[in-house]
Amino acid sequence: MNLPSSKGKAPKELSNETRMVIAFILMGLILVATPFLYRRLGLVPPEQPKKTAQVKSAAPRQPANASPASPAASEQSPPDANPIAAAAEQTFTVDTDLYHVVFSNKGAVVRSWLLKKFKNGAGKPLELVNVRGSEKTGFPFSFGFRGQKPSVDLNSVLWSAQPAADDLSIAFEFSDGRTVAKKTFAFERNGYMVQYADDVALNGAGIRHLVEWRAGFGDIAVQSAASHQETVRYDDSRGKLVTQAAKAAKNGPVYETANDAFAGIEDQYFVAAFLPPQHTALETGTYSDSVPTSLNNSDEAYPGVGVGGDARNQLGLYVGPKELNALRKVNPRLQDVIDWGFFGILAKPLFIVLQWMNSTFVHNYGWSIVLLTIAITMALLPLKIANLRSMRKMQALQPEMNLINDKYKGIPMSDPRSQQKQQEIMQLYKLNGVNPMGGCIPMLIQLPFLYAFWKVLAVTIEMRGAPWLWVSDLSQPEHFDIHFLPLIMIASGFLLQRMTPMTGGDPNQQKIMQFMPLIWGFFFWNLASGLVLYYLTSNLVSMAQQWIFNQTAPPLPAAVPAKKPVPKGRKTA
Repeated sequence: MNLPSSKGKAPKELSNETRMVIAFILMGLILVATPFLYRRLGLVPPEQPKKTAQVKSAAPRQPANASPASPAASEQSPPDANPIAAAAEQTFTVDTDLYHVVFSNKGAVVRSWLLKKFKNGAGKPLELVNVRGSEKTGFPFSFGFRGQKPSVDLNSVLWSAQPAADDLSIAFEFSDGRTVAKKTFAFERNGYMVQYADDVALNGAGIRHLVEWRAGFGDIAVQSAASHQETVRYDDSRGKLVTQAAKAAKNGPVYETANDAFAGIEDQYFVAAFLPPQHTALETGTYSDSVPTSLNNSDEAYPGVGVGGDARNQLGLYVGPKELNALRKVNPRLQDVIDWGFFGILAKPLFIVLQWMNSTFVHNYGWSIVLLTIAITMALLPLKIANLRSMRKMQALQPEMNLINDKYKGIPMSDPRSQQKQQEIMQLYKLNGVNPMGGCIPMLIQLPFLYAFWKVLAVTIEMRGAPWLWVSDLSQPEHFDIHFLPLIMIASGFLLQRMTPMTGGDPNQQKIMQFMPLIWGFFFWNLASGLVLYYLTSNLVSMAQQWIFNQTAPPLPAAVPAKKPVPKGRKTA
């Protein structure tokens, strides 16, 4: 893969969410505003660090039921006149069934955090740390001090490390005789929870601080990675999930203190969430870090987070996928990091049905999308039939519409006769029982389903990396220079148009509507392949329904011609 040039920043692309919003706005304008206007106008991961030799000394003995995050593990030590430090920089690894985490005793930080069960674009375990960016801002679990600072830079000194005998926990300690600091990490063998505790004191007095994860988080290989990353916290007092992108801190860090159920940093499918003890005020800082990545030499704004705010922080830590059951098991509030969007009442059930189809029948999310789309389209069949009948009535009016257009051909809008034209057209609709907006309503009803499918693909970890035929990941655009699904979608849109009765009497309107498949192709080009598959399948099912309707529909009825409008000031006999 060719790295982008570092001489200048590449122009920013529209995010997928922005594309979807623009698409929905245009769809609404075209389906609703255009017929109105026509009536008015007369126009109807890095190389894995090698594990170094482990220090043989064990972590301090704890009570049998105490975890490293318990008060017993983080009791403040009195000032120690004897310095505690390491003679050289070392790295240490913790391997669980789910993680491969590399620590460095320089700053007692995390240099690498790999998720073993999730792969990056190269098929290797997913790296959650932006290593290149962290070299500039500091690696995860660095300390941030807003007020009083210790007598030494704790993020650059060499800490003494004490891995536990079970290889599932590690303790760091440092002292220069004035500042005493500790960090402990305890992992589960087969779980995404980590117990974390730290303690910083200067001359025996605690120093308030934040533990930080800077330079972004998660999968940096996805399209517009920075736009998917933000800090996140759940404010218990307001019962609300609060997220902030890097731009929120463009003028400097933003700090909040609240009784949060959790706080941390997330990307599209993964989250690192710090969970404090209940009813504990938690301080959260949001940073904007202009940093490069291993895939982009140019600096780009990524969010960073700082959590804690006390001299002694005791926090649970969930680092892993936004998987509904795993999140709910840790903390019921944590499942709120899955943002189902405005139409969550549709999106969440859609996902549950997709998951059921995948596990019970086809064992492939692509074919599950196809089956569910067919089911939705068939459920909307009564509305579709009403739409087709309305369009057929409009088709029957075509000769009369042509006569009216020819009659008033070349008349400008400012001419009073243009109003007479509109009166004749509306009278024609009324006499023949036609609602010119009737065909738009069934199409508008489908918009929530389109949005709900987009949210399902955007927020559910199960869709990440889900393949279908030539598509390697349904949650991303096709990884070819030519995106075949959007091209097929455009072709199916043109075919469906040819099969559909022409309902507009004005040729200019018909020409404009003929470009709609191209417009949708433009907006869908860089959207998730699963969303394009949904729209394409909907087109194909609609084509089949249209063909059956065309074959079984009765002959067109004769249109009742409109009466000539009576000029103002004259009475009818």
